Amino acid sequence: MDRAAIRQHIVDWLDDNHHFGDAERLIVNDDISWIDHGILKSLAFVELILFLEDTCGVELPRDTLTRENFDGMNKILDRLEVAGARLG
Repeated sequence: MDRAAIRQHIVDWLDDNHHFGDAERLIVNDDISWIDHGILKSLAFVELILFLEDTCGVELPRDTLTRENFDGMNKILDRLEVAGARLG
């Protein structure tokens, strides 16, 4: 998995769908909570998961879709790595 490319893929999605060019500025570091910092709300997380499954060729087990596992860039990238994510 190309972690940097998938990270950029997520930032681009955030910019296109929720933050209109401000995503990188809002993600102060890759370990912050996206919920606590207002980067995404719960419905947007569902949209992001569906987008990642579609574009990264993975199916994320529903029982892993928790705040503990997906609330932040590094957490998302870690889960995608475990799932064998790839772009293209």
